[in-house]
Amino acid sequence: MTDRTADERFLRRALDLASQGTGLASPNPRVGAVIVDAQGNIVGTGAYTYDGVKHAEVRALDHAGEKARGATLYINLEPCSHRGRTPPCADAVIAAGIQRVVASMDDPNPQVSGRGFEKLRAAGIQVETGLLENEARRLNESFARYIRHGVPLVTLKAAMTLDGKIAPPPTESFERTAGTPPGGWITGEPAREHAQELRHQHDAIMVGAGTILRDDPLLTDRSGHPRRRPLLRVILDSRLRLPMESRLLESVKNGDSIENDVLVFSSAPNGTKKAQLEERGVRVEQLPAATPDGRPDLHAVLVRLGQLEITNALIEGGATINGAALAAGIVDKVFLYYAPKILAGTGSVPFSTGAGFRHLNEAAQVKAFELHRFGEEFAVEGYVRDPYGE
Repeated sequence: MTDRTADERFLRRALDLASQGTGLASPNPRVGAVIVDAQGNIVGTGAYTYDGVKHAEVRALDHAGEKARGATLYINLEPCSHRGRTPPCADAVIAAGIQRVVASMDDPNPQVSGRGFEKLRAAGIQVETGLLENEARRLNESFARYIRHGVPLVTLKAAMTLDGKIAPPPTESFERTAGTPPGGWITGEPAREHAQELRHQHDAIMVGAGTILRDDPLLTDRSGHPRRRPLLRVILDSRLRLPMESRLLESVKNGDSIENDVLVFSSAPNGTKKAQLEERGVRVEQLPAATPDGRPDLHAVLVRLGQLEITNALIEGGATINGAALAAGIVDKVFLYYAPKILAGTGSVPFSTGAGFRHLNEAAQVKAFELHRFGEEFAVEGYVRDPYGE
């Protein structure tokens, strides 16, 4: 086994540990650490969770004890060099006698990036970076967007037919059960289960009031995985049309909601309805209107979510919010599920509405995309904007 092969194996173990912080590390990055002695034995491991306070490398050092002296530290993210809730991790690595550090990437925070590595090298520690960098960058892309710009990374998610329809004509007759969209589900169970995994990866889910009126969803994380704070359910409702009897609001009334996890943004809230919602336990905040019909400014929405330490948000609404988000340029990433069906006709609901882009050279370009299979269905995951860019 070559040294590089061993390095990659141990670093993949660190990435696996880091991924355990999904839902538990935000608003901080997901980090995992592995300490390996000179004989190639793992003597310490650690993963970061926000409530656990201690960073991954410190947990691994605690686990290794004296065995850390002369060992190699594998970590997916540069050890911090600044004091936050804990002392600088670079200092702890130096004090423990680590001889070599293999890290995937620099800290994406431009104010501190590279300083941890500089401190380690100044102490005589061999530092190697860049191995499995793409995997590491993807794992913490939402943290990068948040820490660089103060706003969450926005993923636009939708399920549609091959001809780009997200629902059949609104007048279609059907027998409906609570929480089932009009006309039934576009995609099958495997894709819908994956959509719950996608929700779990996010701090917030955002829809327009029309989705609540049409689908009556709960908008909860039903993945079954633990999370530190509830999925923030964000509703854009310019005229406060939310029905008090909706499943969403009933969940708050019934105590299923934690720490007021429903946040409504309105541009001109009705005083009486606002009071009713707040009495129910819903937060209602007013933001400036961006359109003649009073829809809240989406850029202002993102700034406010950033202030609430939301690092990523999943748009899971209808055609109106999809079109508005793309037109406003707030979408960083897309995750689009496709079912092998064709609705055709003019009455079916398209993926997005609104002015759109008038020329092909103005269109939102999806780059670095991947295809995922879910039985007979598939999804396109790709980027409209580099999360690490300016």
